[in-house]
Amino acid sequence: MFIDWTGTLRHWFGWMAKIQFLPALLALNVVVVAALVVLTLLCGRIYCSVICPMGVFQDVVNHLSAKRKGKKKRFKYLPANNWLRYGVFALFVIAILAGFTAIASFIAPYSAYGRMVQNLFAPIAIWINNLFADVAESNDSYAFIANPLWIRSWAVFIVAALTFIIITALAWWKGRIYCNTICPVGTLLGFLSRFSWLRPVINTDKCANCGSCGRRCKASCINTKEHTIDLSRCVACMDCIDECSFGAISFTTRRSKLIKSSSKTKEATPAKEANSTKEATPAKEAKAADSGRRSFIIAGATIAGSVIIAKAQKTTDGGLAVIEDKQPSHRKNKLLPPGAQSLKNFTEHCTACQLCVSQCPNGVLRPSTDLDGFMQPEMSYERGFCRPECTACSSVCPAGAIIPIAKEDKSAIQIGRAVWNPKNCVVLTDDVECGNCARHCPTGAITMVPSDPNNPDSRKIPTVDENRCIGCGACENLCPARPFSAIYVEGNERHRNV
Repeated sequence: MFIDWTGTLRHWFGWMAKIQFLPALLALNVVVVAALVVLTLLCGRIYCSVICPMGVFQDVVNHLSAKRKGKKKRFKYLPANNWLRYGVFALFVIAILAGFTAIASFIAPYSAYGRMVQNLFAPIAIWINNLFADVAESNDSYAFIANPLWIRSWAVFIVAALTFIIITALAWWKGRIYCNTICPVGTLLGFLSRFSWLRPVINTDKCANCGSCGRRCKASCINTKEHTIDLSRCVACMDCIDECSFGAISFTTRRSKLIKSSSKTKEATPAKEANSTKEATPAKEAKAADSGRRSFIIAGATIAGSVIIAKAQKTTDGGLAVIEDKQPSHRKNKLLPPGAQSLKNFTEHCTACQLCVSQCPNGVLRPSTDLDGFMQPEMSYERGFCRPECTACSSVCPAGAIIPIAKEDKSAIQIGRAVWNPKNCVVLTDDVECGNCARHCPTGAITMVPSDPNNPDSRKIPTVDENRCIGCGACENLCPARPFSAIYVEGNERHRNV
């Protein structure tokens, strides 16, 4: 969905965003949060292994690393770094409770993943699509439609690139160390998984002390010397079950007594261990059980690459003069999409995952560079305006920052009001007729009146009826003044119905 700019996939897979833990928690989606908690108490951190896209991304990197090195057994047991885990988690909770959700989103797994895909992978997909579009158009075909390729925020792009580099490096060398030291969701679910009903258990009667399970464990949570597994860090990937050829590890109930060591095991001689090895049967059933998860990971893998930016093209007016690009208008209050309700509600719930940015078909949403809402989306009308029939952003937001709205209700929600700046208006600066803003206003909030009240034949200038304006930005986007529009939309701190 982060790559699909056509909006097709959100109708089928929009639920995948809504079952992510932190967005569901901020949206007060009690059913999803309760289901994930129950799942963790039953089976451990299945969420981190299968549902969380950042976890799957790390597995892809880990798989590529193992392939390149030509081996799979490359990890070792590491003691839990609890002071760092719970310290980061405490700071994260404080930031959320204090309303600094934008700060907390730096380490939130779903938000970090969304920024990486939206800023790094989506431009590559668009560039490839545009290549096909050029080839198709040269053959009189319109099977592909070119999509504008542009960086919405260089500051956020740099943050996304650094996030990608750090998490990829950690996953390449240390497996799931991000999940078990930095990720706040992993820390919370790790605490709950200590009490899980089903868990991986080592049967010391069958264990040959080969240590292969510990070397395969990407969470580095298996202490092969003491035959223990740190359940707070185990992500229930089942790799250890797949690796053990003696069937010594099983996914069983917490009351199982298999973990208890027998005196015979402690006193076993190498010869006896060899005999037990011959008698043990390979855990083929565990491999079959794990094949479904592996298929899911392979299907969801995304090949990382560098961002390719299309060569800038000049837009000319009749082939004679270069049209200057528009610059963002200076607003006192941020423009937020319909459904955000208010600036306070939006900043407290938005996780800056940028799913709404990727789904906006009009190029209106882009990440903010302001410190008070860094990386959270805001609206600007240089490339398009918020069309009254579009509700894409409200339909995909998983965190409750933008509540779902109906198309018929959107035209009644005022997110801002148009403001006319006579210093930029071409009617006064160039002494020409215009009226572009009034012609394209979908609510009829702008009318043209004589610039000289005493002369009905004087050039006409726009006037705005704030009771009818909804702040869609059609006037600002289509204003011919450059580089700043003569009419712009000032955002409302609290949206209202008109």
